[in-house]
Amino acid sequence: MTIWQASASLPMLQERANLLAAIRSFFAGRGVLEVDTPALALFGVTDRHLENIEARVNGQIRYLQTSPEYFLKRLLAMGAGPVYYLGKAFRDEETGPRHHPEFTLLEWYRPGWDEQRLMAEIAELLAGLSPAFTEPRQVRYGELFEAVTGLNPHTADLALLREAAARICAGDWQAEDRATCLDALFSLAVEPTLADGVVFIRDYPVCQAALATLAIDTDGVTVARRFELFINGMELGNGYFELTDAVEQRRRFVEDCQARRAAGKTTRAIDERLLSALEAGLPACAGVAIGVDRLLMQLVGETRIDAVLPFVD
Repeated sequence: MTIWQASASLPMLQERANLLAAIRSFFAGRGVLEVDTPALALFGVTDRHLENIEARVNGQIRYLQTSPEYFLKRLLAMGAGPVYYLGKAFRDEETGPRHHPEFTLLEWYRPGWDEQRLMAEIAELLAGLSPAFTEPRQVRYGELFEAVTGLNPHTADLALLREAAARICAGDWQAEDRATCLDALFSLAVEPTLADGVVFIRDYPVCQAALATLAIDTDGVTVARRFELFINGMELGNGYFELTDAVEQRRRFVEDCQARRAAGKTTRAIDERLLSALEAGLPACAGVAIGVDRLLMQLVGETRIDAVLPFVD
């Protein structure tokens, strides 16, 4: 018998509608402009750990977007002021209890803000959604990682990180780079310790800077001004004090392409329009992307993403 019904129940669809309405009300009350960006575009991402879904349009390859980030930053460079996107995003090779190739993403940017002020706003959004999401705490990545693994993620020799990854994750890790080892160790060893409440992890290692600026912390260590949001051990958000230097951004894109090539993955063209926007003048700003489906899972106590998605065809 063919299953034709929605994946989520009708009461769950109402919960979903309530959440989307609450998010839009929150930003409307703060004067943040909602922007609808393209789902299908000429450029994909260079990040080694993200895969675009490809489509052919008039014989040319186009990419379903993993995030509206590049488009929103182009608007920021035009002087749009604070903006947000609430809609679909797409990532290939991501399916499981917490992943679906098509998902709903909330992403917003605050010109003139740093990451601390943005984390405070996220906390306000969450507190308005549920009393269970109050009293968030902040933890530095390095302190948490070292407390769990015994290794300093900023200074530990790569050989030691590879050995630790092989012990915890199994397999051969001798060809893996620093960022990949840290990702694996954090996911399998550190994340399980974040079991309760709302937690912001901040000050990431430089090799995981992505699109964040760098800074020297109070211990004299160079860190990425990046943070991640966890609720009850589930990763929901990724934010930055954004990189505005076009030269440094190009260098990181080139480095991404080299890493993809070394891993045997298809390389992608660098989005020159984003770099031109940075050259024109991206204002100092903080930005974050939050998975709305996972947020709904936490609100209603579901453990599988299929239960909160309208359809999973």
